[in-house]
This record gives sequence, structure tokens and C-alpha cells, in this order.
Amino acid sequence: MMSKRRVAVIGAGAAGLCAARHLSDHPHLFDVVVYEKADRVGGTWVYTENVGLDQYGLPTHSSMYKSLKTNLPKEIMAYPDLPFDDGLPSFIMHTDVSDYLQQYSDHFQLHRFIQIYTLVELVKPIQTSDDLMTWEITVSDIRTKQQTSSVFDLVMVCNGHYAIPNIPDLPGRDKFKGLQLHSHNYRHPEVFKDQTIVMIGAGSSGLDIILDLAPHAKSIYLSHWKDRVVAPLPDNIKQTKEVVSFTQEDAVFADGERCEPDAIIYCTGYNFDFSFLTPECQLKVEDKRVMPLYKHILHTTYPSLAFIGITQKVLPFTHFTAQVKFVLASWIGTYQLPSQTEMDQSIEDDYQWRTTTMNMPHRYAHSMGSIMRDYHKDLLEMAKEEQVKPFVMDLYEEMYKIRRVNLMHYKTLGFKVLDDQNFELVQDDAE
Repeated sequence: MMSKRRVAVIGAGAAGLCAARHLSDHPHLFDVVVYEKADRVGGTWVYTENVGLDQYGLPTHSSMYKSLKTNLPKEIMAYPDLPFDDGLPSFIMHTDVSDYLQQYSDHFQLHRFIQIYTLVELVKPIQTSDDLMTWEITVSDIRTKQQTSSVFDLVMVCNGHYAIPNIPDLPGRDKFKGLQLHSHNYRHPEVFKDQTIVMIGAGSSGLDIILDLAPHAKSIYLSHWKDRVVAPLPDNIKQTKEVVSFTQEDAVFADGERCEPDAIIYCTGYNFDFSFLTPECQLKVEDKRVMPLYKHILHTTYPSLAFIGITQKVLPFTHFTAQVKFVLASWIGTYQLPSQTEMDQSIEDDYQWRTTTMNMPHRYAHSMGSIMRDYHKDLLEMAKEEQVKPFVMDLYEEMYKIRRVNLMHYKTLGFKVLDDQNFELVQDDAE
């Protein structure tokens, strides 16, 4: 009979709550502790007006802005085992998601595992014998700064990747006299009333924020290297090539065009933060590629160390669920992991397929998008778990098509799930 093992979960956002919920299904196998540095669960979904450092001197974790709505409908945003309130519209406020995560924690009684105000300072592997390894984790109470250390058999890192802004070091950036900020610190559009703004980046956040800004700003330059946005945009938004440099007054674009903005907003993504992992953990991060992670999750040298949710372009709560179930299957023994050599080769094969066959840039090493359906199927088959209901990925892929042509108004739409296979589009009058 397998002995009971101690599991540390780092973070009580959406990924960490998912980990705790499914670990708690096996009380005879796992003793679970969840470390959360904030005063509540929810991670990035817990809105705050604060930017910069919080009252405890830690970087503000949340990237929510005041009026943010989800860009995916609630019908597929939910965890598979707890739906959102039927009375909510399809596209909901960030506060609704935060409330839902609290409800999820309450429903599955997860607070019994969670230590709030607790910052993970160090995670260190300890070799106890030739075939046994444990993890020493040092944490501190962010209020008292008192440190304690504990030993665990297994670790799930669920600390998110939307807290440490990535700002490109463009020539002249330090000379530009106007305002510069990352979308992580964007909260209110009224601050930019009658201003000319350059928005760098046309990912989901960039496109959402320009629509939030448009009624207030004088003009917005949407600067990016991607294919042009084909959906209609407000009249005061102009798409331009990527910014290549700055002067004191100007932003200079790749085609030589210039403008004189009041503010630059960087929607240029985030960096991972694994600073609490000691060098002995042998984790390498190279331009947003985290190695060596089998199936983007399990450390191949130390399979007792798992990372949930480092992937991008995903359907988050469904995605976390599939990843957590795969980890548990490998830890319990339902799924027998390949050898380290085979896992490392699988990582390399996946990377070569992405960069060669799919022509993805290196930094898309963990990007999912259109390949997420097959990825979930693969994980859940290995874990011998129930597959994602067909309507979920169908609606996810339909939303990509809708957003592409109806960027300004898609959040007024509503959806109704008919059964596990089908959904229908309805007009939502919540606006």
C-alpha cells in the first residue's frame, strides 16, 4: 500500500485551487498544504487599485483593470465540476470570476489546506537516499517576516505568470519624456482623456485595453508585428508597424513613420518568476521556454516537481484540470512515466515540431491555441480520466472566429449550452 505523502502547492489562484481540489480527493494518499502570499484566494483575479509594491513591499500580483470582462464566455470558463451562476451573462466581470473562485474554494472546503499571508522563499531538493528525494520549502509570514521550513515529498508550482511585466528594451526608451507603463499597471481609461497613446502589442490584453481607452483617448496607435487586425475598430485607432525606437518626443515605427504620443502602454506579456527555486532544482528558463518539463508540466529530472499553467493561449480552468489530473495519475501510478531519456526526447520533439513544422518562434514553446484540444485529449487519456466535453473546445474555437471579425461587440453576445455536444448563440441584453 502506498504511504501517505506530503504535497506543497505554491499559490492559491485558479491553478492552485484546482490542484488542491483534486489532491483532496485522495486523503489517504496525500497531506496537502497550499501556500498563498495574499490574504485571500484568487490570484490575478483579485482586483486592486494598487500598482507597484503592496503594503508588505511585494510586487502587486493582479493584472486586472477596473472594467475588465472575460474574453471567453462563462459557459466554458468554469471548472468542469462547478458551473458559474446561470443568471450571469456569458461575458462576466473580473469580480464575478473572483467571487466564483471563492465559491469553488468554499464548495470543496479548500480553505482547510490554505495558509494565507505566506510567501514561499526557497524550494530546495534534498536527496535522502539513492532512490528517494524530498523538498525543503522555506516560507515567511509576510506580516511578521518570520520564516519556517518544512519537508515535502511532492511540489506543485501554481504561481501564475501574469505578475512580472516584460518590457522590451527598445532604443531610446529611457529618453522618452512621456508616460510609460505596462498593462499590468493599467487600471482606468479616464487617466488618458484626450491623449495620444501608442499601444505596443496586439494580443488579447492589447486589443481589450484599446477598446477600453477609445472613448476617452484622442487617438491610439496600435503598434504590432502581427497580421493586421481585420475586425472593425473605433475611428480613433490606427494600426501601425512595431515600434523600433524612441526619441524624447517621438515613437518611431518600423516603416519610418513617427508619432508624438503622450503615453506608451506596453502589452508585451510577462516573465516567469521561479526565483524561489534554488539552482539545485535544475530549472532553466530561456526566452519564455521552461526546461525540462515533460508535457509542459513535469520536471524530467525530478518528476515530484510539477508546474501547472505555464502554458499560454489556453482555456484556463479546463486546462488546469487536465494538467492536474495528469500529474496525479503519474504520482499515484495510474500512469507510468517514460524514462527520463524518453521524456527529454519528447520535449525536444515537441519543440522541433513547433519551431520547424509549425514555424512558431522560440518564445511560443508553451503556446497552445489550436493544439490545445489534442493536448487535453493526450493528457486525459494517459491519466485514464474523462475527456473534456466536446462543446467546450468547439465553443472555444468558435470564439476565436467571432473575435476575429467582431472585436468591438462580441462581449454583448450570449451562449446557451444545449448538451455535452452542442451550444447555441443567443443575443445577450445584459449591456
